[in-house]
Amino acid sequence: MSAYIIADVTVTDEAQMKVYREWSTRAMQEFGAEVLVRGGRIEPLEGGWHPQRVVVLKFKDIATAQAYYHSETYTHARTLREGAGSIRMFAVEGV
Repeated sequence: MSAYIIADVTVTDEAQMKVYREWSTRAMQEFGAEVLVRGGRIEPLEGGWHPQRVVVLKFKDIATAQAYYHSETYTHARTLREGAGSIRMFAVEGV
């Protein structure tokens, strides 16, 4: 069953976040992630949630999504992100 990582991103330092994105992209490529959403216009519909930026990645399964998150490359990306913003992220199985 496919799995998705969904992230709600708030950027406070665009230059530093750009460096994070370079490394996170490397990790995505290593684990075969399909980028479904990475930025773009957001239209809140209900519930009072107003994210600044949303990312949705598709993986072949939940184990691969978890391996991506815990990988050496993505762990390095997370250290580069420190001070560049905040992220709320989760993995979910789906179709």
